[in-house]
Amino acid sequence: MLLTPVLLLVAGLALLYFGGEALVWGAYSMARRMGISPLAIGLTVVAFGTSMPELVVSIDAARAGADDISLGNVVGSNIANIALILGLAAFISPTLAEAKIVRLDSPLMIVATLVLLLMLGNGVLSRPEGLVLLAGLVAFTTFTFWQANRQSKLKAFADETTGLMPSTTPLKTGALILAGLALLVAGGNLVVDGAVTIATMLGLSQATIGLTIVAVGTSLPELSTSVIAALRRQGDIAIGNVVGSNIFNILGILGITASFLPLERGAISWLDLGVMTALAVLLPLLLLFRKELRRPEGLLLLMVFVAYTTWLLTR
Repeated sequence: MLLTPVLLLVAGLALLYFGGEALVWGAYSMARRMGISPLAIGLTVVAFGTSMPELVVSIDAARAGADDISLGNVVGSNIANIALILGLAAFISPTLAEAKIVRLDSPLMIVATLVLLLMLGNGVLSRPEGLVLLAGLVAFTTFTFWQANRQSKLKAFADETTGLMPSTTPLKTGALILAGLALLVAGGNLVVDGAVTIATMLGLSQATIGLTIVAVGTSLPELSTSVIAALRRQGDIAIGNVVGSNIFNILGILGITASFLPLERGAISWLDLGVMTALAVLLPLLLLFRKELRRPEGLLLLMVFVAYTTWLLTR
C-alpha cells in the first residue's frame, strides 16, 4: 500500500526539519557562549546546520546501499537551493548580495562543484577523494573564521533572520543539540526507508526520488531561512545561506559520507551534474552587475527548476 511509505516519508521530513532547527539554535547558542563572532556563526554554524538533514540522509542511504539517493540528495539539494529557494526568495523580494559573496564565496562554490565533477569522472567517489573534500571543508571553515574575526559591528545571522534569540542556559543548549541530533537520525531513517519503498512501488529510480522529493525535503531548513529573509527584505542573508549550504553539501556531506563509504555515481546522469554546475556558474553571473536578484531573475530560476523536475519525472 502506497500510503504507508508516503506517511513514513512525510514523517521523516518533518523530523528532519524540526531536528535541523533544534540543532541550529543549540549550536548557535553554544557558539555565542564560546565568544565566536556573529559572522563566523552565520557562515558556518547556521549555514552548515541547515544542511544537517542532507548529511544524515546521505549517510543513511549509503549504509543502506542506496548510493543513488545519497548522491542524488546532494546534487538535487544544490539544484533546489539555487533554482527553487533563491528563485522563490527573489520573486518575493529583491535579494541583494554582499560583495564578498560575489567576489569570494560564489567562486568557491563553483570550484567545489568542478572538483566534484572531476572526482566522479571514473564513476566512483572514493575514500581518498572524500578525505580531500573534507580537507577543503576544514580550509574553508578556518578561512571563514579568520576573516570574520577581523571584522566588527556585524549583526548575528540568526538575529537578523528570526529576531533576537532568547538567552538559554547551558543545560537547555545541550538539550537542544541532543534533541536535534536524535530527531535527525530518526528522520533520516524514515526518509530513506520511505523513499526506497516509493521508488520501488512506482517504478521510479532511486536517483529520481533522491533528486526530487528527498532533495527538496532535506532543503526545508534553507527554504525556511531564505523565505523569512526575503519577507524581511534581507536578501543577502538568503543568498549567503544558500551559497554556504551548497559548499558544505559538497565538501562536508559528500566528504564525510565518501570517507566512510565510497559512493558510486550510478544513475545520477551527467545531465543532472551539468544542471547543478550550470546553476552554480549562473548565480554569480546574475549577481555580477547589479549585485542582486530581482523578480525576473527569480522567475527564470523557478522556471529552470520546474523544467528540470518535469524532465526528471517523465524521462
